[in-house]
Amino acid sequence: MGLYETFLLPKIIDLAMRQKHLSSYRTEVVGAARGRVLEIGAGSGLNLRYYGKEVQSVIGLDPSPRLLDRARERAAKVSVPVEFMLGSATAIPLADASVDTVVMTWTLCSIPDPAAALAEMRRVLKPDGRLLFVEHGLAPDASVERWQHRLTPIWRRIGGGCHLNRKMDALMQAAGFDLPQLQTDYAPGPRPLSFMYHGCACNPPAAGGSGYSASAV
Repeated sequence: MGLYETFLLPKIIDLAMRQKHLSSYRTEVVGAARGRVLEIGAGSGLNLRYYGKEVQSVIGLDPSPRLLDRARERAAKVSVPVEFMLGSATAIPLADASVDTVVMTWTLCSIPDPAAALAEMRRVLKPDGRLLFVEHGLAPDASVERWQHRLTPIWRRIGGGCHLNRKMDALMQAAGFDLPQLQTDYAPGPRPLSFMYHGCACNPPAAGGSGYSASAV
């Protein structure tokens, strides 16, 4: 990593993700977590204060040591037990079926291999577990989509690998997730950057099984 990625980019990410209009998404998504939680892309810990009483513990996974240092400072101010792990979502250092909830907020856009990461999330989720998410991605409007494709090569270089043009629901479904709860909308801001996918995903029931239902996010 160069100086920009190591020192400057973590500060930019922390500042950008503090925007007030994102708090409603955090309340909706993070607030629905329960049990043992794995947060993918924990970053600087901005989600920590949104976890509710049904959460037993949180494991925060992130590839940036500097962002995790900031997250540890924020973890000291919350009551939920938090453990941090430095690492990649494509090789999650947890046992199979060991977490109740995976939380992912504005993270899948920058993971180099989203299919591998989603496969890992499915692996560590319990059979009745849920993936709670809010992600920005490919918009349905043709004019916005064109700009997303044009801007992504440049945006990836300055935004830590962030893609503006990933179709998040399709990626999750291709990885084998069901999407019982999915909402899409534009957040405030430039439209190529602000089309949101948010809701919950779950492992489909085994063939012939009784299945389960996911609570609303």
